[in-house]
Parts: sequence; C-alpha cells; structure tokens
Amino acid sequence: MPSPAEPSGRDSSGRFASGNKHGRGNPLAKQAQKLRVALLEAVSEEDIKAIIAKLIEAAKNGDVVAAREVLDRTIGKAAQTELLQRIEMLEETMEENGTP
Repeated sequence: MPSPAEPSGRDSSGRFASGNKHGRGNPLAKQAQKLRVALLEAVSEEDIKAIIAKLIEAAKNGDVVAAREVLDRTIGKAAQTELLQRIEMLEETMEENGTP
C-alpha cells in the first residue's frame, strides 16, 4: 500500500501521488490521439503512394525542400547518417584491435 503523499506531492516511490495536479498528464493528448485516428482513417495507402509520387516528382524537378524530405525519409538525415558511419568505423576499429 502506498504511503501518504509527501509535501512535494509525490509518494515514497517518487511517483505523483493521488490528487497531485501535475500527475494528470498532457491535457491535449486525448484530443491529439482522436485527430491522429481521424487522419489515419481518412488517408488510404493509395493516397500516401500518390503523395509520395508527387513529392518525388517535385524533387526531380528541382524542389530542394521536396528533395530534402525524400532523402531524409529514405537514407536518413545527414547527422544520423554521419553518426551511423562513425559507429560503424568505431566497431571496425574495435574488431581489428580485438576489443569486444
């Protein structure tokens, strides 16, 4: 059984105690979830494919923003790609040195 709430509004485990106004979570989360569900119900797989085709076509026609979006979504953002390359190089170096 949890101990009574401390003056901080938390129980002995550090969790928000019952009645703590900060422990209710994000008040907009339920509304945002409803909007996500509505969007997912309204957009079909064919819609997504058509949007992607238009995005790729725009990228091919020189739209830099579209090109960046396509590349970011397929090969990853530059920082992510660089980080992965650095990790792979570090792993190779460790294997060469016999480090587990």
